[in-house]
Amino acid sequence: MPVRTFGDWNDPPPGYVEVDFVAHSGTSSSGSFVQTMVLTDIATGWTECVPVRTRDSGNVIVATKQARSFFPFPLLGADFDNDSAFMNEFVVSWCRSEELEVTRSRAYRKNDQAHVEQKNGAIVRRLVGYGRFVGAEATAALGKLYAVVRLYGNLFQPSFKLQEKTRIGARCDQALSSASFRLRPVSWHIRVWPRPTSSGSRR
Repeated sequence: MPVRTFGDWNDPPPGYVEVDFVAHSGTSSSGSFVQTMVLTDIATGWTECVPVRTRDSGNVIVATKQARSFFPFPLLGADFDNDSAFMNEFVVSWCRSEELEVTRSRAYRKNDQAHVEQKNGAIVRRLVGYGRFVGAEATAALGKLYAVVRLYGNLFQPSFKLQEKTRIGARCDQALSSASFRLRPVSWHIRVWPRPTSSGSRR
């Protein structure tokens, strides 16, 4: 499977996402607990969060289908970390059958998925914190929370985009764009904006 690092994206169109899990295990990682699957689009920063009761390949596919219906453009590719819930024949085969390009980050290199890692903290941890969540009721509650805040975060919160990175010895200087609202970069790619259905709603 192809490996993709942070520097390999080369300004892709909307639809290529980094995918990661945030564990709601509290102070102990033993037993079963809820996880949030986070998908962040590289081009626009649009992010969807889907809670799952357990971390397994079946729930990865279900959560991907759900998130896919939320994005305002088609999903084209998924970049996973090396979690076994992602890196298995079931998930990879399903993605390819859905014509999703599949790549992975390098093992133990969190910077390879810098976009989604930033959203893990800025969205999930800021909203939910570090407590332990277990069971169907907690999963449903998180789903309702994400449903309430998703458009506020995606349309009305300013975001920055890395424009240039310069390494000087051991130091790395980054130049960021000026703050913009995510609706603007999404609307730049007007060809992927959801089209009205026969009923007049947007898909």
